[in-house]
Amino acid sequence: MLRRSIRPEAEARFLEFQEPGPGQSRDNFLRTLQPSVTRLAHGGHREPMGTFRKPQHCSLRPVAFLLIMLFLVFFGAGVLSPRMPMLGTRQQGAGEAAGKPISLHAVTLSRYSVFKGHLPIRMVYPQPKVLTPSKDVLVLTPWLAPIIWEGTFNIDILNEQFRVQNVTIGLTVFAIKKYMAFLKLFLETAEEHFMVGHKVNYYVFTDRPADVPRVPLRGGRRLLVLEAPGAARWQDVSMRRMEMISSFCAQRFLREVDFLVCADVDMRFRDHVGVEILSQLFGTLHPGFYGAAREAFTYERRPQSQAHIPRDQGDFYYMGAFFGGSVAEVHRLTTACHQAMMADWANGIEAVWHDESHLNRYLLDHKPTKVLSPEYMWDEQLLGWPAIMKKLRYVAVPKDHQEIRHR
Repeated sequence: MLRRSIRPEAEARFLEFQEPGPGQSRDNFLRTLQPSVTRLAHGGHREPMGTFRKPQHCSLRPVAFLLIMLFLVFFGAGVLSPRMPMLGTRQQGAGEAAGKPISLHAVTLSRYSVFKGHLPIRMVYPQPKVLTPSKDVLVLTPWLAPIIWEGTFNIDILNEQFRVQNVTIGLTVFAIKKYMAFLKLFLETAEEHFMVGHKVNYYVFTDRPADVPRVPLRGGRRLLVLEAPGAARWQDVSMRRMEMISSFCAQRFLREVDFLVCADVDMRFRDHVGVEILSQLFGTLHPGFYGAAREAFTYERRPQSQAHIPRDQGDFYYMGAFFGGSVAEVHRLTTACHQAMMADWANGIEAVWHDESHLNRYLLDHKPTKVLSPEYMWDEQLLGWPAIMKKLRYVAVPKDHQEIRHR
């Protein structure tokens, strides 16, 4: 008899082409064919009669191939997808309105990004140039943040987008001691040019609340006076600003506004400044350094300071008089700068340009998602009006700095 391990279908196909010889019975015929049928059933290998063959296992190659393909598909989707979060992306702040579209998040780069063993290697790369060899201007940073100049945006489209989001913008300003003299002009020009058509909260920090001028405000705009202590030195007033903004972000700004713009009071708005500036984190190019090499930037160069930036590092030099972003990001920035200043104070050192030095260190490590051109920070008395500037939007008020700071 044929062994039970022979597949019936194989036996049938084999016997279909075989016939018994003359005078040969079918039983004898099948016995002569048994070795061939046995080899056919077992892949051509003959086994001794009476032995049991181990069950045949399916090849693992197709299974392994399938698993590898699945791994490559999912790995590729996770790594190459444009929706993959960027390095250092932060989550939306708790105070930002739920359900509102979220713009780009701030990109964080650690001070030392690459490590080899235990020795840190600094990230060194060419400086981005605001002025190109073709006499044109840079409109996009190397980390793909837009640089805002006249002609790079359509304000009608942007206004509609932000109206749909129903945003409220906070504008902080410090009017301490004799700087109160600039507040009225600041507020009047802000009402004329700043975020026209949108809801605005003016947050005035002052040690003289009774002297805050009454300025007519458009609908949807409020003036809120917040008491702040004075200081003997203007440098202390400037540095204390980071602490005060950080504290009030946690206390109320996160609940009251969506974006926060931090400005100096001894300025005036001269032309449109609107929602084109809004982003998760923005800084403004210093009008005195936008065309300079990084070696000429007045960064803090002493390694003992938390604001230290080596001469072969730096993207731009940012002005401390105009910066901002989402409330959550401004809270992180001001908190980090205040902590760095406290660390310097404990070590008996004060950065060369105070809070502005720490702002530049922070924005080097935490790349802004938008950069404002010098149109948004200019001093015509010192710098004139070069042809490259199509508009002068936020400008310095002529003054005697020594007389204002020290009286």
